[in-house]
Amino acid sequence: MKKQKLKESETVELKKSLSELKQGLVSIAAILNKHHAGTLWFGVRNDGIIVGIDAGEKTLRDLSQSIAAHIEPKIFPHITLESLQGKTCIKVAFKGKDTPYFAYGKAYIRVADEDRQLSASELKQIILDKARDTLNWDSESSDLALEKLDQAKLKHFVKIAGLAWSSPVDVLEKLGVLKNGQLLNAAALFFARAPSLQLRCAVFGGTTSAAILDRHDFEGGILELIEEAQKYILKNIHIGMKVKGLYREDMPEISVEAMREAIINAFCHRDYRDPDYVRVAVFKDRVEIRNPGGLYGGLTIEDLRKGNVSKRRNPLVAELLRRIHMVEAWGRGIPLILEKEPGVEFREVAKLFITSFYRPSFREIMGKKGATTKEKRMPAEETPKKPQRNPKEVILSILKEQPSISIRELAVQSEMSIHSAQHHINKLKEAGKIRHVGSTKAGRWEVIVE
Repeated sequence: MKKQKLKESETVELKKSLSELKQGLVSIAAILNKHHAGTLWFGVRNDGIIVGIDAGEKTLRDLSQSIAAHIEPKIFPHITLESLQGKTCIKVAFKGKDTPYFAYGKAYIRVADEDRQLSASELKQIILDKARDTLNWDSESSDLALEKLDQAKLKHFVKIAGLAWSSPVDVLEKLGVLKNGQLLNAAALFFARAPSLQLRCAVFGGTTSAAILDRHDFEGGILELIEEAQKYILKNIHIGMKVKGLYREDMPEISVEAMREAIINAFCHRDYRDPDYVRVAVFKDRVEIRNPGGLYGGLTIEDLRKGNVSKRRNPLVAELLRRIHMVEAWGRGIPLILEKEPGVEFREVAKLFITSFYRPSFREIMGKKGATTKEKRMPAEETPKKPQRNPKEVILSILKEQPSISIRELAVQSEMSIHSAQHHINKLKEAGKIRHVGSTKAGRWEVIVE
């Protein structure tokens, strides 16, 4: 069987002899800057004709020293003598991801089988791309081997995303989680056969973590744990009911849409360099979803509430979730949470980001406990009616005494729903009677007109 003739390409360069050494090193830098790996042959003409070369071990050492002296950053190629058609040739196999690479002080890029010097703007873009990839954990290479992937998970993802199935390698490359034959960290989160993440959930007997009623740790991929977190919360909060037509419809005390969005955000935007876990804590008065890593890219909680969007900590994870319609490209997650649960609180504590949903059932329980024995026994017609109070005056009074109060606490003290309290706060702000000074976390209310 006739051997296939060598041919120059974007990853293969052919040189007739070592007199073309400088051009060969330029080709190494150009190929590395575009493909991160390639092969350079000495003793083969650019038309693929093998001419051979007079070379020994000293030739290989000299070549290695030239590469070390003239290519930056340093690379460590595999240089060998190879016999092609009975003639001795030198094969230089090289790879490296520390772009940009320079040969003789200049940067080049491979275009077809030619090397072109990079312009200043092109060089700047390579440097920016490198800095971005360095910062993003999800775009870093993973230790996970292709054979450790769960092909069923991958096929299920492809089906939900509405993509065409071809082969695992082709699909992974199209999803952007396989580069140069190496799986990226994002692939492990979604498609690893073995569990890649942990989720920690607990139910507490009061409004603090002093008494634990239930605790459960889950292991799995990112999609499995999003579902487990939602199921755990729904299992441990109050579910009401309303009749819609002929059917009963469950009504959880916390909006499922808002809750699910917060869970997805926790896994999407968490700091995966931090070994801590996403945690779900169910208290008597609230449900908290906590993820390691504060707000990213200079975003503040106040910006968050205004609907401002910053850079994403894990853009590849976010893109994969967008493909299966779990997040939107336009960053509507937080506005949706605020729309469905206006009383939600966002906090940052010790490098944790916390989303806290108030439980209306807690106010009902506390209201029943607060009733006096006399009130309980008094006939309905004899129960004294509470004087009607102006809700805005009540809120102004509370804000004056407690300028750092949260919306949730304000709702409890004013005996309003969180939605009503937020509504009156907004009206008072529009009327110029109050204003909020400082950050959402550490700020305070100022009463301007009583």
